[in-house]
Amino acid sequence: MVMACVDLPKAADSSSVPIPPPLPSKSDGHQKRYRNDAAPEHTCVPTATRDMWDRLFNDGYKANVVIYTDNGGIVYAHANIIGTASSVIKGMLKQAKKHGKWYTISIRGVPHEAVRVFIRFLYSSCYKKEEMNEYIMHLLLLSHAYVVPQMKRVCEWHLEHGLLTTENVIDVFQLALLCDFPRLSVISHRMIMKHFKELYATEAWTAMKKSHPFLEKELRDSVFIEENARKERIRKRNEERIYSQLYEAMEALVHICRDGCKTIGPHDKDLKPNHATCHYEACKGLESLIRHFAGCKLRVPGGCVHCKRMWQLLELHSRVCADSDQCRVPLCGNFKEKMEKQSKKDEVRWKLLVKNVLGSKKIGASPFFLPVTSSSSTMS
Repeated sequence: MVMACVDLPKAADSSSVPIPPPLPSKSDGHQKRYRNDAAPEHTCVPTATRDMWDRLFNDGYKANVVIYTDNGGIVYAHANIIGTASSVIKGMLKQAKKHGKWYTISIRGVPHEAVRVFIRFLYSSCYKKEEMNEYIMHLLLLSHAYVVPQMKRVCEWHLEHGLLTTENVIDVFQLALLCDFPRLSVISHRMIMKHFKELYATEAWTAMKKSHPFLEKELRDSVFIEENARKERIRKRNEERIYSQLYEAMEALVHICRDGCKTIGPHDKDLKPNHATCHYEACKGLESLIRHFAGCKLRVPGGCVHCKRMWQLLELHSRVCADSDQCRVPLCGNFKEKMEKQSKKDEVRWKLLVKNVLGSKKIGASPFFLPVTSSSSTMS
């Protein structure tokens, strides 16, 4: 699209400014450019040019190359076109025997139609969707063997966006490693990891085990490594959630003993009927636990499961509490004194728990608890 620049008079008012031309529409005839995140077009040239190249290939006008394929098939082509499109074919033509005006070369090991689709692509970079669907594996191999990067990218894109299935993923993975398709090998490897149990029982897996036993073993090992890593991630997430819940319980315990919450609170404060809504989610369960602890007749540690849990929370609080002298939580000072009489093994276990609990809330930590740095230093 040609753009023109117009010099406006310096004293011109806004009414003299010309109206800008409209934006170009999709029907202006400009070809779409390739985008990394978009599907490759079936052609990147005008239709008339594409049709001319197709006629040149299909009619074989002044063709001078005979390509022999499997099952006695023959494809006619033009040496200057296919030699320019592929450096490997160019080298084959230089070494080919010439019979009159004809060069003769062979492309075998793949179906005749796949060779025909491949040669047609060298003319115009065109292909039909149904041909790509049917011969994708053969075209992938041909694009690598004859060094045609454009077809290589097209095949890789189609496999990534729909043609890679559990039926062909094992073959694609092996071919990707053999033919230097790093992105495709990663994508196919991920699919194998995801559907390992299903693929392990297939004939393709058995064939790979016979032809490439080392590769098959590496795949099995990577599955086990990934599974162990997944379990470790789940374990860490569960631990982090527990530590976070314990931190919230410590905050709720201080809140209940200092300010009171709904129907429970310190003995020297009167609870108001219209008490403000509590923002501590742990308060609900903690209130029930405190009420049980206050009325239970087996309040000794080990006598009642619920009371034992309450004793543990009280001791944990005493270890994270920043100032036991000002603390309103019961038995906080008593547990501080008890720490000096504990065994070294129990002390190490408690310090590790304190470190993890305080570490779960590194931002916006409560002023009533020890800072994370202090808890970390106590571990040394």
